[in-house]
Amino acid sequence: MKYEELAYLHLATVLPAFVIGTYQLARPKGTPAHRVLGRIYLVLMVATSIIALFMPARVGPRILGHFGFIHLLCLLTIYAAPTAYLAARRGDIRSHKNAMITVYVGAILIAGAFAFSPGRLLHGWLFGAA
Repeated sequence: MKYEELAYLHLATVLPAFVIGTYQLARPKGTPAHRVLGRIYLVLMVATSIIALFMPARVGPRILGHFGFIHLLCLLTIYAAPTAYLAARRGDIRSHKNAMITVYVGAILIAGAFAFSPGRLLHGWLFGAA
């Protein structure tokens, strides 16, 4: 699959995850809707992280000619998402909350901010630079 195709697939999972995650942070917790949306959010976040692992780094140093520092956020998400789910299942709401905030801040806000930096594909699409 081409890099641009992976980028579209990545956006197709991360954009709804951003909307759902933001909504979840603002709404009451523990409701049936919160639980359903939370599961959808976690699936989207794990999917977007896996997709991103297949996208080679184009900016900054690379490890093994493919991975960049931003890929560490993918690994963080792949670890923190199931951790958050399992914490909620066992009633450890504090751990659940911490893991969910970690996923949102690390994978949505920080990684999202990097996506708009010069040299990145999204920056080129939005601002017309390669």
